[in-house]
Amino acid sequence: MNTFPLFFKLEDRKVLIVGGGDVALRKADLLSRAGACITILAPSISHEIQALLSDSKHELIYENYNRTYMTDSRVIIAATDEETLNHQIHADATALNIPVNVVDTPHLCDFIFPAIVDRNPIVIGISSNGKAPVLARLLRARLETLIPQGYGKLAKLAGEFRGDVKAKIPTLTGRRQFWERAFEGKVSQLMFAGNENEAIAQLQADLDNTAASITTKDATDELTKAQNTMGEVYIVGAGPGDPELLTFKALRLMQQADIVYYDALVSPQVLDLCRRDADKVFVGKKRSNHAVAQLGINELLVNSAKEGRRVVRLKGGDPFIFGRGGEEIESLRAHNIPYQVIPGITAANAAASYAGIPLTHRDHSQSVRFVTGFLKAGAPNSNFKNFLDTDETVVFYMGLHSLPRLTEGLIDAGRSAETPIAIVSNASMSNQQVLTGTLASIVELQEKNQLPTPALLIMGDVVSLHHDLAWYNLHNQQHNQNTSETDNNWLRGGTATTPKLNTHQQAHALSMIANFATEDSNLEQLVIG
Repeated sequence: MNTFPLFFKLEDRKVLIVGGGDVALRKADLLSRAGACITILAPSISHEIQALLSDSKHELIYENYNRTYMTDSRVIIAATDEETLNHQIHADATALNIPVNVVDTPHLCDFIFPAIVDRNPIVIGISSNGKAPVLARLLRARLETLIPQGYGKLAKLAGEFRGDVKAKIPTLTGRRQFWERAFEGKVSQLMFAGNENEAIAQLQADLDNTAASITTKDATDELTKAQNTMGEVYIVGAGPGDPELLTFKALRLMQQADIVYYDALVSPQVLDLCRRDADKVFVGKKRSNHAVAQLGINELLVNSAKEGRRVVRLKGGDPFIFGRGGEEIESLRAHNIPYQVIPGITAANAAASYAGIPLTHRDHSQSVRFVTGFLKAGAPNSNFKNFLDTDETVVFYMGLHSLPRLTEGLIDAGRSAETPIAIVSNASMSNQQVLTGTLASIVELQEKNQLPTPALLIMGDVVSLHHDLAWYNLHNQQHNQNTSETDNNWLRGGTATTPKLNTHQQAHALSMIANFATEDSNLEQLVIG
């Protein structure tokens, strides 16, 4: 340990910053959050600093450096770009026994500004002792994903109850067990879910129950019995596969799970982020091969929660778009099981974004339709007439195995055989592949290239933009090389009345998300206009 971590109390204490530019601004911003009274000393002070330190508690001195301004300073920051001046500030501060930090000069620093995770009153500082500040910031970013904002509120709540807990629970062990139960159980979950009043009521009830149990002979046993035996279910969207696309909340709840029920579309990388000692149970579905029927999954979730376990139902993509999350929470509600639903980045959004295919485009596609493409034998194709709008993008889920039937049905219904269509396989993953063609050619191209599942189909004129906008994993792309099909497409080459489009004309991609659907007897649809 090259430096010892300390936390300075700077509220209403003088901090002198020598310098008036961007570096001084960054330090002043941090120190002002700690309540410091900041003095800026520089002949020129930026407008941003003036705006930040407009409060009367701060002082701006438009003069050259003079050591007399160090008087009564708690700490001093040298934030100038003059090396000689910085050395002088360090020497003067040292002579006065005032801690000094010379920015970006570690050997002239009595203390170091760490990368900070702020969950007031919980504060975490990360330092590399000036060796690798960028790495310290990256570590801070990782901790930001693991520590929700609710921890600050939880700490404040604990502070408010601390005296009452100490008065009602006389032993140190008893108080420790009480707080562990509060921080790891229902109280914390209510706070993280934003139910602050319910969290306060729950903590008060837990304290009253614990205090009542203290009169028994074995207080430890009573503390254990006082725990809430009902668990909770978290319906978590695992995203398209790339673990970096998980939400902060999803990752937090995955780390708290006692048991995880996961489906076939959850990548191994995402599953690895679940709590290490949690039980992990596969309940996936692949076409007609179901590891566990949906009613069985519902029963597993209910039974595990009734055992007092924290249950994560980990679903590829998003739980509420063709993901049967609604059916699962209906079952939970019927049994009075508490639950939360955490959305995820789903397949349509990931496939389109990572393939460079805007689902909507101001000039060329004003709506997007999400459709389950899995058809049972003999299902009527009458719904294909709903997909004839050339100003609309259509995304098919579970459509790869029905590709010949889908393309034939669309053409027979009146959709042009030259309509662009893409297959996006393993969206967002390192083995992502994209195959583009037309309704007339895509079946033959797929037979040749054999892109694997999971895969989505994206149909519409915007697919032609893929050749210009593709950015991810380009060495795996399986572009259609039929130049006559692409060059003649009005989106790419233009016509006499329609100029050729460039990449600056791409629309803002629609932030609508979807998950691979389970089997359905009809073409199930979700339309966004």
